[in-house]
Amino acid sequence: MDKAKEVIKFDFFDKYSPYKLLLVSLISSVFFIYPNITMFSMEREYLGEEKQTVHLLYFIFRYLYFSAFIWILLRHNILKLKINSVSRRWGHSFIITFVAYLVYVGFSITLSPKHEWLSSIMLFQFLIMFIYCTLLGHVIHLYSDQRQKEQEIEHLKLENLQSRYDALTQQINPHFFFNSLTGLTSLIRKKNEENTLAYVSKLSDVFRYILQSDKKVLVTLGEELEFVRAFSYMMEVRFANKLGYNIEVPAEKRDLKIPVLSLLPLLENVVVHNTIDSDHKMEVKIWLNEDTELVISCPVYPKLIPPDTNGTGLKNLESRFSLLMNKKIRVENDGNLFSVYLPLKID
Repeated sequence: MDKAKEVIKFDFFDKYSPYKLLLVSLISSVFFIYPNITMFSMEREYLGEEKQTVHLLYFIFRYLYFSAFIWILLRHNILKLKINSVSRRWGHSFIITFVAYLVYVGFSITLSPKHEWLSSIMLFQFLIMFIYCTLLGHVIHLYSDQRQKEQEIEHLKLENLQSRYDALTQQINPHFFFNSLTGLTSLIRKKNEENTLAYVSKLSDVFRYILQSDKKVLVTLGEELEFVRAFSYMMEVRFANKLGYNIEVPAEKRDLKIPVLSLLPLLENVVVHNTIDSDHKMEVKIWLNEDTELVISCPVYPKLIPPDTNGTGLKNLESRFSLLMNKKIRVENDGNLFSVYLPLKID
């Protein structure tokens, strides 16, 4: 959040602002002394040969003085003056302009070969420079202020998304934890020590992945599938090989990105919503289709008594894909085959 509160300067004046301001001032000054440029030849003839050198030197002085004045006024309005009040900005600029005008009059009286301290052209030039620098400074200030507000809003949006994502992720761990304990309890009752130990070992691998997931947002498909292998071993032991997993994902596609723990709620739902026994052997297929979507499909063997669930897992998954990838998952169920299509991201 601290970065969002930093003052944002206009892009043109950010890193090397003094040099860029000087360049703008030198270019702008050419336009402001344009009347003097057009009358330069006529004035030289009018003053005569004796004053031509002095006239040339004073012409160069006028250009450099105007450039320096514009540089000071722009620098004050853009880099120094951080106020929203237009009247105060005009007041500051008027004081600087008035002082610059008086100094110029002093040089003009002393150095100029012609009396121009009260000329309408010079007064007009100072007036235009005053308006130009003040308006430019105010516009840039408004633009910078708007950029700062937009950045703060964007930062708040990201914080909100992160908070929502963290909340969604936290819903996964308790849900899976209690289901895992149920499976472990079933194995203990059967007094199968070998399967119980294997189950506990794979369970530790699964939980290690889950606990590390809070540090990750997107993971490679390969990482997610390694997690599935540990999870599938637990399920195969638990259901005495009545539940199998068929993973067909080419090695060259395993660098694609997917939100961490995307497959867990889908694999859990297979167990929660289906009857799995000798008459209803379940095979879960995980593969890539032509649109580079990860497809998780399984037969539909509905339980006689519908499970007491609120559909949190699938809704959670939909929300995470929407938040992290700005994409939607697809769900198809024709009564015989249930399929979920997960979009992937190229790194």
